[in-house]
Amino acid sequence: MTGAFIGVLSRREALVWLGTTSLAYLLGRGRAEAHTLTSLPRSPCIVRPEQTEGPYFVDERLYRSDIRVDPTNGRRTAGTPLMLTFQMSRLRAGECHPLPDAQVDIWHCDAAGVYSDVRDPGFSTLGQKFLRGYQTTDARGEARFLTIYPGWYPIRTVHIHVKIRTAPTARRGLEFTSQVYFPDEVTDHVQASQPYAARGPRRVRNHQDFIFRHGGDQLMLDPVATNDGYAATFPIALEYS
Repeated sequence: MTGAFIGVLSRREALVWLGTTSLAYLLGRGRAEAHTLTSLPRSPCIVRPEQTEGPYFVDERLYRSDIRVDPTNGRRTAGTPLMLTFQMSRLRAGECHPLPDAQVDIWHCDAAGVYSDVRDPGFSTLGQKFLRGYQTTDARGEARFLTIYPGWYPIRTVHIHVKIRTAPTARRGLEFTSQVYFPDEVTDHVQASQPYAARGPRRVRNHQDFIFRHGGDQLMLDPVATNDGYAATFPIALEYS
């Protein structure tokens, strides 16, 4: 069951999380936008907007942290390494706590814009399982993945899909589905090198993307360069009634 993640904080709660300046911004928005807490100071308790699951979700039940290798053939997907950490919290009555034991699934395309285990007008990868997997959040509410920086495909900007379930095998539980995005300037730098450059320049940047326009600004990663790639942490809170 999809949980109710869109809520309006009380004035007292908003003062705690946002400060008076950010509160003025929040109160000036309608209910439809109040759940995107864009002015939070580095708090892990940030309620994010949901976005479409898209056509490529497959519930593979692949429990693994390194999703680069296809378990069906042992091949490692080529691309710039990306260490991605989701920092999960639960928000209830204005109190924020780590959310352990939540299942976090991610999936995305490879450097050539191809997803695994789907049939698409441009490709068929049925039976392959690269760049898919899930982790369960630990006591600190964290789930970590080692993957690659995604490539691009027509009509979309660069993104990673995420689905979070608090009770994935039960009839009742909270479910949140969305996408995360990358700064255009970082993507430009990554995709100037191989294997990305073989596809040529991407066609769609963030603000040209028809899905990004609906809350994408609140779903941005902030990648930090590492020795061989990038690392990013994405805090997100699920709101409990």
